[in-house]
Amino acid sequence: MRRLRQVTKIVREQGAKQLGVRLLTAATRRLGAEGEELPVRLEDVRKADVENHRPVVIPPIPDTGRLTINWVTTPPSKGSGGHTTMFRLIRHLESLGHECRLYLYETFGNAVADLEPGIREAFPFFKGSIHDVTDGMADAHAVFATAWITAYPAFNDPCAGKRFYLVQDYEPWFYPSGGLHALAENTYRMGMHGFTAGRFLADKVRDEHGMPADHFDFGCDADRYKLGDEKRDGIVFYARRKAPRRAFELGVLALEVFAEKHPDIKIHVYGEKIGQLGPQFHDHGLVTPDDLNAIYNRCFAGLSLSMTNVSLVPHEMLAAGCIPVVNDAHFNRVVLDNDHVRYAAPTPHSLARALSEVVTTPDFDATARAAASSVEGRSWDAAGHELEKVLRRELST
Repeated sequence: MRRLRQVTKIVREQGAKQLGVRLLTAATRRLGAEGEELPVRLEDVRKADVENHRPVVIPPIPDTGRLTINWVTTPPSKGSGGHTTMFRLIRHLESLGHECRLYLYETFGNAVADLEPGIREAFPFFKGSIHDVTDGMADAHAVFATAWITAYPAFNDPCAGKRFYLVQDYEPWFYPSGGLHALAENTYRMGMHGFTAGRFLADKVRDEHGMPADHFDFGCDADRYKLGDEKRDGIVFYARRKAPRRAFELGVLALEVFAEKHPDIKIHVYGEKIGQLGPQFHDHGLVTPDDLNAIYNRCFAGLSLSMTNVSLVPHEMLAAGCIPVVNDAHFNRVVLDNDHVRYAAPTPHSLARALSEVVTTPDFDATARAAASSVEGRSWDAAGHELEKVLRRELST
């Protein structure tokens, strides 16, 4: 039944010809031929004249001060860091009495009725309604794009509301120089107001694309990640083979170099199932936050690589007294800004050396306590407060 709804939706929105194109594209991908289906609808890109911004229309704000905010998002999924951060911001706004509505943007023909139960299960605190953005959006005070592909429907839709852009990474870097890189980069020229994860991204979109932007600092879920009293005998690696920006291959090579020097140290891997790499490796796959906290508390160090913006992982590690080892990059240093993070050149031997230095640290218990103390009080409430402040300012001008 779900597959039938997908096919019907594609035919209704894009015609039978486009369904044939989709099936052919899927077949060529199965056969290993080059060519990949675009993650954004071509008609949305064709419609978007990014240099022609329509006038901003903001409905009157009621005397109660209650705002209505539309969030255009890809279907949220459990374990997605980007969606988790978005919902943390939404949760704060809802706690203040604002109305938040989700408008789903996805290109595989899934119906909202099929997607909504999974969203409600993954984010049970969310109170708002869930819609399909292709059905059109109702007027709102603010409309948020949340990823580059969602910026196109947010830009094109005629509904009232000032456009904002939740930028959690510099998404053009997800692609080699080419068409998708350009399409992602063009979204920073759509006249939206950015709200970025960390100062680096705000500076980048302002300086390179003239996009006005505010930023929020990364928080840490102190209710989930905290210092325990487990015996530490390992290191941990955040492995995301399907996300090239997480440099999976580089991480595995660094771990292999490390394992040769420290055969007695356990190596925990989580994020995706990657298979057996050796007797020291423990492949956890996708884990719950509680299980992840237990893993962090068994580890001296954690390897967290990012070739774009920093992930949520280093702050979680710090809260559990696990020292993050990250690739040395300007964006990592600017956003993390923590003396307990270890930076290393993105080479297998440099990263392995940094891990070795951590596991041989004298009196590691004191190091772990200091690392955990460095992120105390760093909650996500501050990010929510900053967002509401930005909304109040921008919607009143």
